[in-house]
Amino acid sequence: MSIFPDRNQAVFRIILLLLWALFSLPTQAQDKQTIVVFGDSLSAGYRMEQEQGWVHLLAQRLDEVSPDYKVVNASVSGETTTGGLSRLPATLEASKPDIVILELGGNDGLRGLPVANIKQNLIRMVELSQAAGARVILAGIQIPPNYGARYTAPFTSQFAEIAQDMSLPLIPFLIDGIAQQRELMQDDGIHPKAEAQSMVLDNVWPVLAEVLELGSSRS
Repeated sequence: MSIFPDRNQAVFRIILLLLWALFSLPTQAQDKQTIVVFGDSLSAGYRMEQEQGWVHLLAQRLDEVSPDYKVVNASVSGETTTGGLSRLPATLEASKPDIVILELGGNDGLRGLPVANIKQNLIRMVELSQAAGARVILAGIQIPPNYGARYTAPFTSQFAEIAQDMSLPLIPFLIDGIAQQRELMQDDGIHPKAEAQSMVLDNVWPVLAEVLELGSSRS
């Protein structure tokens, strides 16, 4: 009996296995959910190494919890909501995120820009993200009280109002518990130090974990 038919079958099986490996690996990579952090210097890791910032720490924690997620940091120091709105479409097209953590508005507030304009820009960014198929988590920001209650009160409340009106998960104040401790803040009094970045992540994690249905556990 000739051995060539069996040999041909073996070669055919090997080819099938190679083809399966070739096409299955990209599919597995595509199955990862993409989380885009779209923010300003509070998320860009201002005056610190990228590996020290809370967004990088988030990626590390997600790697520990589940292999199903990847994190893209699309944050730019000094970004305003107007600037964010202009560059968001390209970011959505490039990253195709499943989740967008929207963290903007602080620089607008520090410049005393009209709250109505800030709110309109934030709403439009939420709408663009949702139209691209992403779920949005909104991060609230507060500015120093020396701007006066007439400005700071509506500035702070706009984030909760947007979240309520658009049914969004809300991180009430991104740097809550940090801004109140001067020793955890950089000299400018605006940006947390590197050693406080894990605390920023702790403010983000419960909200994100609930959206991802991971529970609030870190393990």
